[in-house]
Amino acid sequence: MNENIKVPEGWKVVRLGEVVEEVKERNIYNKKSLPILTSSRSGIYFQEEYFNRIVASESLFNYKIIKKFEFTYRSMSDDQTFVFNRLEITDIGLVSPAYYVFKTRNVSCIFFKYLLNNSNYLKFQIYRVIEGTTRTALKLNRLLKFTIMLPPLPEQHKIAEILETVDNTIEKTDKIIEKYNLIKQGLMQDLLTKGIDENWQIRNEKTHKFKDSYLGKIPEEWEVVRLGDIADIKLSNVDKKIDLKEKIIRLCNYLEVYQNDYITKGMNFMYASATNNEIKKFKISKGDVIITKDSEEYNDIAKPAYVRDEIENLVCGYHLALVKPLNNINGLFLTKILSFKNVNIYFQKRANGITRFGLTKGIITGAIIPLPPIPEQERISTVLSQIDEVIEKEKSYKEKLEGIKKGLMEDLLTGKVRVNHLIEEESKDEIG
Repeated sequence: MNENIKVPEGWKVVRLGEVVEEVKERNIYNKKSLPILTSSRSGIYFQEEYFNRIVASESLFNYKIIKKFEFTYRSMSDDQTFVFNRLEITDIGLVSPAYYVFKTRNVSCIFFKYLLNNSNYLKFQIYRVIEGTTRTALKLNRLLKFTIMLPPLPEQHKIAEILETVDNTIEKTDKIIEKYNLIKQGLMQDLLTKGIDENWQIRNEKTHKFKDSYLGKIPEEWEVVRLGDIADIKLSNVDKKIDLKEKIIRLCNYLEVYQNDYITKGMNFMYASATNNEIKKFKISKGDVIITKDSEEYNDIAKPAYVRDEIENLVCGYHLALVKPLNNINGLFLTKILSFKNVNIYFQKRANGITRFGLTKGIITGAIIPLPPIPEQERISTVLSQIDEVIEKEKSYKEKLEGIKKGLMEDLLTGKVRVNHLIEEESKDEIG
């Protein structure tokens, strides 16, 4: 044990082996009635739901048995990160032999879950001993030798209660976001196939005229066009380097587009350099659309973002396509069309690659999309933008909650902030 650790009053330093016991029960009778589980970075899931199929071998002999409230983790990692998950979704299940399973004794399980995954002191000990270069291993016998700072049990319960309250609020916010995303998908299906008339009513075939097209039945007023006919498309080759012979620019990178629906002036763009020709070719303007042209997954490509603001000296970066709308299309409407699942499928089917997938300029320009008149494009964009605002508001609230949780964990799991006064107040209330 490290004698230099500053231990809060009333806390003690213990080895994990004092409060953790390995569970070695195996599926020796090859029972196939037990659910197969997967332990991921975000929790434990039923394997069939997580992968949309069973990926385990046909024989489940030697798979490990895990019971409710026991812990598991994968012994190998590609990035030196190990996540310790607690089983809560079922009473009993099976995990791969590549996972360790363990249970706790004389500690709060919920507190212990937060401590294992968020203690910087524990992470430091893990990083010092993990084996391997590109793939690292953490054996349980090594883990059990590490030390942790443990508060008294009442304090553990109170800390767990506080952190769980925040987590529950985050979970509720996630469900709200999910609900509005489903509403948005339904609206997109109607608005981008049937449209919305001058009275802001979604069209239907009983009250409005439709015609046959390459995309199926569409409103009579609409056209069907290639993306290359209504927008100027350029694939950027501007990378993150700084060459002092070139001009310094602000660079819009892949992640700015991938992670956001809108590009705004408040974003923290990195500095890079570009030639005069590159600046002229790839300068980003208000009303432009940017899409991700490369991806590690074929079904995660061509994510669009709309440039909401005029941003000085901003240039489109590598792995992105800059789409500049022409006179007959609204950039915001084009963004909505490019995020529509029917268009997504076009790009997914044509993405080239094995370990990394990409879209050529020809594939992007060849996308077939519906084109309503400009006034209708604006109406559709307005409706979808309103629900986007609601979703963004909820996402911002979730981000704020996650920041609060992070600060609480830093304070509570180290004893920097104590909760004894809360425990004492509860005791007085019970007595009173």
